[in-house]
Amino acid sequence: MTTPDLVDQFEAYSLEQDQAWLYDEQRKINRIFDVLRTISDELKSRPGDERRALAQLYDHPNMQVRLNAVKSSLAVEPVEGRRQLQLIAESGDYPAAGEAGMSIRNLEEGIFVPK
Repeated sequence: MTTPDLVDQFEAYSLEQDQAWLYDEQRKINRIFDVLRTISDELKSRPGDERRALAQLYDHPNMQVRLNAVKSSLAVEPVEGRRQLQLIAESGDYPAAGEAGMSIRNLEEGIFVPK
């Protein structure tokens, strides 16, 4: 798949995960998390680390899409990614806002180290 195809897949799975959150479908959430990680790993393995392409999702209207994109690309977009986490946390759009806030705290405490 091309990088744009992978970004499209990432977006689609993130939207599906958002719906799973609404219906408390934990198995589905976990399965999609694994798929998103596989997509991110594939982008990372490409010359120049193509996870930067996920930054185009930082302005997505869906907060779960934004959050997933930010967390997956934080190692290659640390400044803008951190700013985006703060914006998501301040949005009040839960559960993404809560996860973004926890991610910020975990970054500060060294628990979450983007690689």
